[in-house]
Amino acid sequence: MTGVNGAHTNRLRVALLQVSYGDDEALSDRVERVSRWIRELGPADLVVLPELWAHGGFASTSWEATAELMNGPTVARMASVAREVGVWLHAGSIIERAEAGADPGAEGRGLWNTSVLLSPEGTVHKTYRKIHRFGFGDGEPRLLEAGTDLAVTELVHDAGASRIGLATCYDLRFPELFRRLSDLGADVILLPAAWPMPRVEHWRLLGRARALENQAWVLQCNTAGTHSGVEMGGHSQIVAPTGEVVAELGSGEDALLADIDLNLVVSVRADFPVLADRRI
Repeated sequence: MTGVNGAHTNRLRVALLQVSYGDDEALSDRVERVSRWIRELGPADLVVLPELWAHGGFASTSWEATAELMNGPTVARMASVAREVGVWLHAGSIIERAEAGADPGAEGRGLWNTSVLLSPEGTVHKTYRKIHRFGFGDGEPRLLEAGTDLAVTELVHDAGASRIGLATCYDLRFPELFRRLSDLGADVILLPAAWPMPRVEHWRLLGRARALENQAWVLQCNTAGTHSGVEMGGHSQIVAPTGEVVAELGSGEDALLADIDLNLVVSVRADFPVLADRRI
């Protein structure tokens, strides 16, 4: 994929891995397969994986059995790869289980859909427990706790530093969350997802809207394939602060690589300072 071209030098090389999987692939096998993919990918500053790519985005009947502690095998393997390659790695999300004796959440379930950002040293740099649970009373709302905290952090790389905001899948439908991330200084928002094919046009449209209205980069990494009877939508995309889609994948497993110009956030907000005119 071709990145954004221009005169600016503050660039971040990003890779979105649109993982495809079905019901016949074991969790541990998929983790090893994706680990090899990251190692063979080539140079990047930041690699992003989809939501619940290991545990299954719609495999809710197995979440209780496959849930892991934050230092469990999936995060540990991803941390090892991040350290080996020397890359920032957004490891998508896992079904996180509360540690013994820890707060199980307001509803006492002790399970969350938690995304994990790993440093090039292989440490857990930032986590985000998904706030908006999808399922309309089933799936996530029935089985998982809702997250309560927003997540914005600084990511230091060769070209400089970026303020990164974290969101997950269904969060995309709630513009107030993205506005809060923008208020907290996010200029790049990472959005892993397990978004199904029947609503893929919503995925594409809402990603552009969230980027345009907040004048921020939005990196959307979706899954592909079919699991638990649900066909996934693919179409991972990188959206500029102007709302322009600068790179996009199709419906199958693939990697999207692009250079994003971080100075574009500054110039777009200066040239069209719409956020300064907010009244509510």
